[in-house]
Amino acid sequence: MNSLRLMGLGKVASARQALSGIRDGSVIAVSGFNMSTTPELLLEELYRIYKETGHPRYLFLISDTFPGAPGRALDRVFEELYKEGDDEFIEGVLMPYLGWSKWLQKMVLEDRIEAYTWSIGVMAYWFREVGSGRPGVLTRVGLGTFFDPRMDGGYLNERARKSGRARVQLITIDGEEYLLYTAPQPDVALIRGSTADELGNLTMEDEAIYGTVLNIAQATKAYPKKGLVVAQVLRVARYGSLNPKEVAVPGPLVDYVVVASPDKHWQTASINYDPRIAGRIIPPISEDLVGRMQLSIRKVIARRVLLELVKLAVDEGRQIIVNLGVGIPSHVMQVAVEEKVEEVIATTIESGPWGGVPLTGPDFGAAIGPYAIIQMPDQFAIYEGGVIDAASLGFLQIDKEGNVNPSMLPGRLPGPGGFPVIISGAPRIYYAGGFTAGKRDIRIVDGKLYIIKDGDVSKFVERVYKVFCPCKRMVDAGREVLVITERAVFRMESNGLKLEEVAPGVDVERDIIGKMEFKPIIKREPEEMPKEIFRPEPMRLRRLLEEAGKR
Repeated sequence: MNSLRLMGLGKVASARQALSGIRDGSVIAVSGFNMSTTPELLLEELYRIYKETGHPRYLFLISDTFPGAPGRALDRVFEELYKEGDDEFIEGVLMPYLGWSKWLQKMVLEDRIEAYTWSIGVMAYWFREVGSGRPGVLTRVGLGTFFDPRMDGGYLNERARKSGRARVQLITIDGEEYLLYTAPQPDVALIRGSTADELGNLTMEDEAIYGTVLNIAQATKAYPKKGLVVAQVLRVARYGSLNPKEVAVPGPLVDYVVVASPDKHWQTASINYDPRIAGRIIPPISEDLVGRMQLSIRKVIARRVLLELVKLAVDEGRQIIVNLGVGIPSHVMQVAVEEKVEEVIATTIESGPWGGVPLTGPDFGAAIGPYAIIQMPDQFAIYEGGVIDAASLGFLQIDKEGNVNPSMLPGRLPGPGGFPVIISGAPRIYYAGGFTAGKRDIRIVDGKLYIIKDGDVSKFVERVYKVFCPCKRMVDAGREVLVITERAVFRMESNGLKLEEVAPGVDVERDIIGKMEFKPIIKREPEEMPKEIFRPEPMRLRRLLEEAGKR
């Protein structure tokens, strides 16, 4: 066995054998965009070893997103830790998203573990940069926001501030400000693929995404640490039988291969395996696949966003590249299919898929029938570099200065996700969401909006709880920023939010200004929002494309 190990063979091991050498205080990098690429078996076995032996403990976990879903993988571990009052197994985390684990959020809010958060894109870059021997990520993403050390520095609690294990530093180069994101290099990587051969070469043919799996292995193996890499797979193949072009992680980067049963290797939170998600079958995009939305305020908002995208495609005379975020923006493609204009909009998900039908909720990150899937750092390079044409994202709060908070409130720490990098590069940003939050009764009757009962939570506030998008910077840089709701459309200007459109049936003073903590800019009588978005029949957007094709 020793000679085989020396030759690079004999890498297949049980989870316990592969993980037994992990030491106390290790920094462990774990792949996982929700359940996609999450090594569920490895996480659960590592925790089981700790419970039986008391070691390893005081671990610091780093992930490209969040390796789990409600009741699965890391969330299940944190549920037990929280309920048992155990603060020794995991000492801290650096993760872009905590939203699928209320137990992790509780431990962070109670200051039981140190916790940091960066954007998914910065995190994905960080693995690649550390794997290249560089100290961290140097970028303009996060300036003037929660990540800026002049504000919160990415710290989620007091324990993190005192430790400072993951830091964001302000750097000036030729008079320009940048942020340098640094954290400890991983000692251990827990990653996932579909098939491994006897030398550890790893393919990902059954996975929903590539994610950051290769880069996590690179960061762990980079000089001087040369850490431990353990890969979870579904099967083992004979050496030489894998197509070298399909190898996502070369064998010399992998120390151990652990075979998992399919019940610990799901493509997404609710889907064990679907060939359409793995890219083996590309189904035609149709209403049968995506479904048709009933007329509602969510559909009204999605339609108004789609109008902007179709007009942009007509103006550019080509297919446009967009990112559609979670929540209401995720419905835009449903409406596009209904309007038969989906071919002019190339959708992307930050985890790597292009095209297809994006999944939502805990399944977010995967798509049915994508025509391309690329690695996550490359996807975020497209966002930060402004290669995309537009992005539509949700919002939680917007203030009078145009600052946007997409997710955080006191007692609620889901994290930034991919938001900061996407908005930093997108030339056009269409924020989309309900005008108020809370229990509402808003109806659409005969092409008009009737607010029977409004939400009791204002989303247009004097000052956002945390700044994640300083829109003045976006506007001053020449970006277009719109805020689209069911009752009004605003345009972001350098001096604030300007009211441009109002829904039919809505009273400006009562239903808009009266529901805001500040008064928007009103330079003239607002226009009426397009009537067709409030009608049950399709908007016939296809004709815009056909008319443009005749010109």
